Amino acid sequence: MDTIAAEAQEILFCTYAILAGNSILMYDHVATLPEEIAFIWRRPKALSGMLFLFNRYLALLANISSLVVAYAPLSDERFVSSWFLNITQQRYSCMRYTLFRQLSLIFQAIVVCLIMTIRTYALYGGSKRLLACLTIIMSALAIAVSVGSFGQFLGNAVLLPGIGCYETYAAATAARLGLAWLAEMVFELLIFILIVYRICKTKGLRLSLVTRGNIIDIIFHDGAMYFGAMALINTPNIITYYSGSVAVRGSLSTLTSCLSVTLMSRLMLNLHKSIDTGILSITTHDEGPSLAVLTTGINVQSAISSHP
Repeated sequence: MDTIAAEAQEILFCTYAILAGNSILMYDHVATLPEEIAFIWRRPKALSGMLFLFNRYLALLANISSLVVAYAPLSDERFVSSWFLNITQQRYSCMRYTLFRQLSLIFQAIVVCLIMTIRTYALYGGSKRLLACLTIIMSALAIAVSVGSFGQFLGNAVLLPGIGCYETYAAATAARLGLAWLAEMVFELLIFILIVYRICKTKGLRLSLVTRGNIIDIIFHDGAMYFGAMALINTPNIITYYSGSVAVRGSLSTLTSCLSVTLMSRLMLNLHKSIDTGILSITTHDEGPSLAVLTTGINVQSAISSHP
């Protein structure tokens, strides 16, 4: 009985973690909808705005779909027999849901990494060499993760009466899926190091997490907050894949993904609040070092000197 009770608590924990991630995503969507309308929909559509919408609504639709499928209640009678689906067919449908959920999580992570890549490319003044390097690194990580995670996918979807689809992973499969989240963390660390290096090279060591006087401060502040928050949530998420019990492996993946999408949406909105022209439209009429952030070309020296 103790084992059964422990497993029930673990399943309940996984359920709460998924619901918590979706609650954060949907609450933030509603809370920032007025800002989205003001700074995205009512302005000329730029690449940054399109990326924002793609990231935001792709995650919203994917998570709503996953919730509907995962927690569609199945009564005991329907679980035993159904006139249009037998148990084998139901489990097959549940397995397809599991694959869809994993693909959607990885695709959401790729979109977030793509946005981070473009932001860093803009931050470095449109450096083609940097863009090529980041693209190669991101592509290599994505290919390795896809092959490792889905080349021999052994996820096991279980139909629980009254709950719906519940997925578990063998140790080998969990280790491969954990690599996907580890790769994302490594890429986020690389992006954060590049941001800090660029800003330190421009401003020196005058960095602050409190002041947001200019666009440089906003980029550093948002980058630090994003990396710090993702490190706090993604670390235990990765640990569950390698040292958690069968029931809790990957239980924090949805929460991690939803938080990543939410933070990236906030980051993009902060940039659009500050500047509203087209993405990567680097201006050349100003002399001095130019900093192309997501939405425009910025003269770094004038941005710093105008906000002491």
